[in-house]
Amino acid sequence: MEVLTKNQKKDIRLIGKFVEVYCAGKHHAAERVTITLPAGLRERSICKECSSFLEYAVAKRLKCPLEADKPTCKHCRIHCYDKPHREKVREIMSYAGRKLMMRGRLDYLWHYFF
Repeated sequence: MEVLTKNQKKDIRLIGKFVEVYCAGKHHAAERVTITLPAGLRERSICKECSSFLEYAVAKRLKCPLEADKPTCKHCRIHCYDKPHREKVREIMSYAGRKLMMRGRLDYLWHYFF
């Protein structure tokens, strides 16, 4: 079993939550599959399209070469995601960030803007 750093756990938990909120809002009628995040970070129930994106995002986060001084992805000098996935993560973050703030999750406000 792989040992994750505190930042890796936080980032994977965050992208998992954002994808789950996005999927619930955009793909509410789609058939759900359960995906388990690494290191026991929780299971997420999302559609197949979102689960393939989440698996891609988790794999990229685990392989990030800037672990010691990693900025947020939008401020990073190395872009791990290819162009279509970069557009998808922007769409997911924008949609889910607004939804979570409207639900009162102001702790995500810092990540959304910075």
